[in-house]
Amino acid sequence: MITTYRKNSALKAMKITLIQLNTGGDKAANLKQIETLVEDAVAQDRPDLVALPEVITYLGENRENRRAAAETLPDGEGYRLLQGLASKHGIYLHGGSLIEKADGERLYNTTVAFGPDGTELARYRKIHLFDVTTPDGKEYRESNTFGRGENIVTYDADGISIGCSICYDLRFPELYQALAKKGAQVIMVPSAFTLMTGKDHWEVLLRARAIETQCYVIAPGQWGRYAEDASRVSYGHSLVVDPWGHVIAQAHDKVGFVTATLDMAYLDSIRAKIPVAQHKVL
Repeated sequence: MITTYRKNSALKAMKITLIQLNTGGDKAANLKQIETLVEDAVAQDRPDLVALPEVITYLGENRENRRAAAETLPDGEGYRLLQGLASKHGIYLHGGSLIEKADGERLYNTTVAFGPDGTELARYRKIHLFDVTTPDGKEYRESNTFGRGENIVTYDADGISIGCSICYDLRFPELYQALAKKGAQVIMVPSAFTLMTGKDHWEVLLRARAIETQCYVIAPGQWGRYAEDASRVSYGHSLVVDPWGHVIAQAHDKVGFVTATLDMAYLDSIRAKIPVAQHKVL
């Protein structure tokens, strides 16, 4: 059943930290980078929720290595690390995305989110696959590796409804409208946006999705060059957009993290003043 916007939020503020990674071709090193940054972010900023970018355990072009980094859930190293970090620190942890091995040998680009006790709250498989040629002539064919997800996914974090999307999903506003109709107040967009598309489209699209849905949009990204192909670069610029379309936090051009506080009373006030959900006719 599709529901409408919630009128009031149970939790009036949530501090959220976005981790910006430079994931490479060494899974063990990638997991260590995640652990170190989450530990540092929790110690420094004490967030309620930590969000990671897309494909956090392996980002490279070698198909054999990509398949080797894939995990059956909930048995994989990446899954267990995220689950353990959430439980250890008593935080919500939105795990960006892992390479999931399912249906025999089929792979999916999959988000897993955890609660403060380590319980899995949500699992989302990326719906829109990145099969494009960027302006610099580089080809990306995500469908050569991954299957397409089918389900629209939200989960609850202390009374705040969080919607799931991944990277290329950002270009399809109908998904974000569906998440809003399902009750989302915060929408996650873990990404590995390319430099060539990111410099022109990243912030514009994120701000548009926030304004259209009257949601906070949370976009943790991969940053920097691929270890296996130095000509491929992720844009970074992890950022948080408020429901009015303002960027309220943005990461620097480096591995690290950035933190913002989501004011749910502010979100409620915007929806009350401009009740877009009530005016929809389609």
